[in-house]
Amino acid sequence: MHTEKVTARRLTAEEISELGLQDGIFVSAGMEDLPLDCYAPAFLTEPGKNFEGGSFAARTVFGEEVHVLPDNAEEGGIWIADKGGEEIEVLQSAGVLLNLALFVPNGNTEALGALYSAARDAFGAGVVQRWSEEVVAVPDIKIDLYEEPVRGRKNNSQNRDRRALDIYPTRVRFLEPSEGWKFIVEPHKEIVDDTPTI
Repeated sequence: MHTEKVTARRLTAEEISELGLQDGIFVSAGMEDLPLDCYAPAFLTEPGKNFEGGSFAARTVFGEEVHVLPDNAEEGGIWIADKGGEEIEVLQSAGVLLNLALFVPNGNTEALGALYSAARDAFGAGVVQRWSEEVVAVPDIKIDLYEEPVRGRKNNSQNRDRRALDIYPTRVRFLEPSEGWKFIVEPHKEIVDDTPTI
C-alpha cells in the first residue's frame, strides 16, 4: 500500500460549509467494508453551503462515495491541507482503471482475442486484465444526438445544440447531458447542402 504523509487539519462543520466542489479534501480511505487506517483525496459532491444537517457527502478520487459526520469523534472526519496541521497518511494512486467501450466491426471471438493480445503486448501481461466483459450487438443504424434545455419550448429547434451526429445508439449510454439540458435522439439524416453554386 503506497501512502504519502500530508500535513493537514480537521475541519469543523462550519468550515466545511464554506467549501466548494473544487476544494480538495481528505476523507477516510476505507473501501467497501475494507477498513484502512489512512485517508484518500476527495471532493464534496455538492457545495458545502447546501448543507442542511446530517452528513456531508464526498467522492474520493478512487470513485468511492463517503458520508461523513464531521463532528463525530469516532469517524475520520474531513481534512484539508494545512502546513500548520498534523501529519496524516494519504493513500496514493497505483494507476488508472480505464473502462473502455470498444466498437469492433463484425466483432467475433477471434477479433476480441486479437485485440486483447495486442493490448497485453503493448502494456504488459500483468497490466492489462479483463475484469468484466459485456459483448453488445450494435444495430446497424446511426443516430443524431442533440441537447435541449430541460425547460425549453416544445418543437423549438432554435434552442437545440448539436452534440454528436452519425453515432451508434449504444454510445449514448456513456454520455451525460450538460447540466440543465436533456438529450434528444433522432434517426441520422445526411446533411444535404442545397446552396446554389455558381
